[in-house]
Amino acid sequence: MLDQIAVVTGASSGLGTAMVEYLLEREYKVYGFSRSGLNLDHPLYTDVQGDIRDENSVEEFFQLIEDEVGAVHLLVNNAGICEMDDLGETSVKMFMNTLETNTLGPFLMLKHLESLLVEGESHIINILSTAAEHAYPNVSAYCASKYGMRGLLEVCQKEWKKYNVRFSNILPGAIDTPLWDKMKVQFARQKMLNIEDFMHVFQMVVESPRHIQFPEIVLLHKDGFLE
Repeated sequence: MLDQIAVVTGASSGLGTAMVEYLLEREYKVYGFSRSGLNLDHPLYTDVQGDIRDENSVEEFFQLIEDEVGAVHLLVNNAGICEMDDLGETSVKMFMNTLETNTLGPFLMLKHLESLLVEGESHIINILSTAAEHAYPNVSAYCASKYGMRGLLEVCQKEWKKYNVRFSNILPGAIDTPLWDKMKVQFARQKMLNIEDFMHVFQMVVESPRHIQFPEIVLLHKDGFLE
């Protein structure tokens, strides 16, 4: 597995850090990409601070990978933000920032990944949300961004059939991470999934045979949608 190269965006906390640690256990060489960085000392880990919303930053990131290893076998599009407010109180700035992070960011990652794809091997795993197909109140920007990301991925998958690569999309419901500490609205955390729940599914997707992809995996707490 030492020749397997993985990229994880949003690596600095929560799900991102958990996925990085898991992939290192599986002996992937992992490149983490995030704005704040992950302080992790591991011989197979390279931490890069950058902004997925900025094309120059993304280009520099992939140039580093091209110079060092020349290929990407696994991309995990994980970076994202979410803020809560009703539609009338949602500012244009917040709406645009959410779209730029959750939709433009994955677009730039995919655009500059293409030259590093390994035909017949690369696997693109996308961490979406149930908000990509189920509208929630008070998160208009988040829902719009995730619906947009889902459409982007469908187009990219069709264009990249020529490379014979896999696309797997994971759509979790609410997960109990530090993200919720910053929310204006309080929800029952015990009715959320936890990181271990998510990792159970992520591990299955990563370890699946190369001829299997998961177009859509929805996972929810047994109590259902959080509203």
